[in-house]
Amino acid sequence: MSTDAPNPATAPIGGVVPPLVTPLTPGYDVDTGSLARLVAHQLDAGVSGVFVLGTSGEGTFLTDEQRRTVLSVVVAEVAGAVPVLAGAIDTSTARSAEHVTAAVKAGADGIVCTAPFYAATHPAEIDRHFERLASYAGGLPLYAYDIPPRVGTKLPDDLLLDLGRRGVLAGVKDSSGEDTSLRRLVLARRDAGLPGFAVMTGSETTVDAALAFGVDGAVPGLGNVDPAGYVRIAAAVAAGDLAAARAEQDRLFRLFDIITVPDRNRMGASSAALGAFKAALYVLGVLDCPLTAFPSVPLDEAEIAGVRALVVRAGLEPVA
Repeated sequence: MSTDAPNPATAPIGGVVPPLVTPLTPGYDVDTGSLARLVAHQLDAGVSGVFVLGTSGEGTFLTDEQRRTVLSVVVAEVAGAVPVLAGAIDTSTARSAEHVTAAVKAGADGIVCTAPFYAATHPAEIDRHFERLASYAGGLPLYAYDIPPRVGTKLPDDLLLDLGRRGVLAGVKDSSGEDTSLRRLVLARRDAGLPGFAVMTGSETTVDAALAFGVDGAVPGLGNVDPAGYVRIAAAVAAGDLAAARAEQDRLFRLFDIITVPDRNRMGASSAALGAFKAALYVLGVLDCPLTAFPSVPLDEAEIAGVRALVVRAGLEPVA
């Protein structure tokens, strides 16, 4: 075997890297069988990587033992085919550092962390946070996760790029929902001469446009359900076929309507969105149970039927 063959697990991150949900049993344990099928669902679609224990993965809802189970199963099932990024998301640097250590031990290929949250932070403290976490990462790439609605602060471009310049951060997943600021970051990266600093969008609905203006890839929660659709968008943009990319994005835009099916008068936004993703995977036969982590309110039978109808409308095939 040639030693010159590229190792996909160590290649720069880009392409489609879905943030995997964490399947649960009716007793709220990690459903390892369903998780293995979910990994196969992603690999069969040709994704470029997977991200576990993020927002879609309900990482902050899980016990440390459950987090380790998720990491163990996914790393084993992926078996080096693509990079496995592990969320090490917690309120403080010390707690996040413990998750970083666990991810390194489990064999993850990269680490994803937010800024500290709950307590208000200054950019100087966020800088110190990422520097400390990088020291625990054992040489693995560390990616910032910019999600202001959950963390309470927007990561400044100059801070991100300075951390990139210093070798602390390898890139950022932008889930701010602010396409203008995302495009500004892409331009600032170019001006700073940091082409290796990965910029990934967390959007489900504007992936075609973001790839066209220069982001490196996408981390879409809806990619759990239809990873092949996002892979087709990325391939179309790379081929210069923006019309095909737009058509596929339009189809996925409509599929994203599944998050509007759950009754928001009886549950929160996370219960609705993650419940819809899991319900779609349930009707597709990937998950055995659509339950979300406690205390999230589960979808009822009528809501699951509504999700099923939109899955069919999108051209996907539920199990009988």
